[in-house]
Amino acid sequence: MSAKDEIHAQIVGALKEAKFPIKTPEELLAALPQGAATKCKAGDVEITAGDAGKVLKASDFPFKDARQVADVIVKRAGL
Repeated sequence: MSAKDEIHAQIVGALKEAKFPIKTPEELLAALPQGAATKCKAGDVEITAGDAGKVLKASDFPFKDARQVADVIVKRAGL
């Protein structure tokens, strides 16, 4: 599994208990197990929810599921 796929899977896993739709960045952080400190790591690639939040735009919301969140973050983070 590539680092990109691993990070994607970890984001989806971190949001497995989240209630969707998620309408704001604040709701997204609140849905993560450790808020902005939530980390996803694959090999030497590490991204925190705080870092991921920097690549999201207001127009990305609402998110309808965890896969959509992971797709946007992985694509924009350049993984």
